[in-house]
Amino acid sequence: MKLVPLGDRVVLKQLVAEETTKSGIVLPGQSKEKPQQAEVIAVGPGGVVDGKEVKMEVKTGDQVIYSKYSGTEVKLDEEEFIVVKQSDILAIIEA
Repeated sequence: MKLVPLGDRVVLKQLVAEETTKSGIVLPGQSKEKPQQAEVIAVGPGGVVDGKEVKMEVKTGDQVIYSKYSGTEVKLDEEEFIVVKQSDILAIIEA
């Protein structure tokens, strides 16, 4: 199966959280918070959304940072995805 977002929606796959800090400190399970970093899996077509022209600025494969409490979590074929509006994406991570 495949998720195809509509309008200005974007499908994200959350990146795996690091279990140790850069200095080598191991984080216990309960203190870990889900990172707001994700990879873009699929992008909607954009177009006119709520009467405004929306140009999609992210593309498949981009690594992004998104708002903490945004989006809808979806489980498909044992994988978890998050569907967000493009406006919930705060930044693109460039290497």
